[in-house]
Amino acid sequence: MKSSLVGGPAPVTSTAVVPTLFGVTARLSSRLAAVVDALPLTPASRVLEVGCGPGAASRAVAQRLETGFVLAIDRSAAAIAQARAGSKAEIASGRMGVRCVAVESFVLEPGEPGFDIVFAVRVGALDGRHPAAGHQAMQRLLAALAPGGRVFIDGGDPLQELSLDS
Repeated sequence: MKSSLVGGPAPVTSTAVVPTLFGVTARLSSRLAAVVDALPLTPASRVLEVGCGPGAASRAVAQRLETGFVLAIDRSAAAIAQARAGSKAEIASGRMGVRCVAVESFVLEPGEPGFDIVFAVRVGALDGRHPAAGHQAMQRLLAALAPGGRVFIDGGDPLQELSLDS
C-alpha cells in the first residue's frame, strides 16, 4: 500500500474545546482535533471511524455534518458502551451510530450505503503492526467504500491516505 501525507502540524495546545450540536462542550485532544481537521469532510459525508474507543473523534466529526453520518466501530464492547453513553445527542440527531465489530469482520448491513471516508487512529490492522489482520481489514474496507471513497490512518502530519490501487 502506498500512502501520502494529509494535513499539517498538530496544534500546540493539549486539548481543544469542541462545541456540540446541542450547545454542550467536550474535550478533544489536540492530536484527535488535528486528525478531524485534516479529514476532507463535507456536510453530507458518510464516514467510518475504525477503532473509535470512547467516540471522541466520531463526535467531533458528527458535529461537522449536516446530512452526513459517521459510524464508529470498535472491537471492544466496553469502548462501544462508552461511545454510546458519551454520544447520546449525536446518535439522537441521526448523524452518528456505533457498532461493536472488529474491522476484519466489518460488513455493510443490507441496504446500508458505502462510506466516503474511512479513518483510523492507532489501529494495528491498518498501520502495519498486524499485517495478517491488515489484509483482511483492507478487503472489508474496500467493500464498504462508496465509489471514490478514501482511507486515512494516523502516522502522517497528522494523517496519511492509503492508496487503494495496490
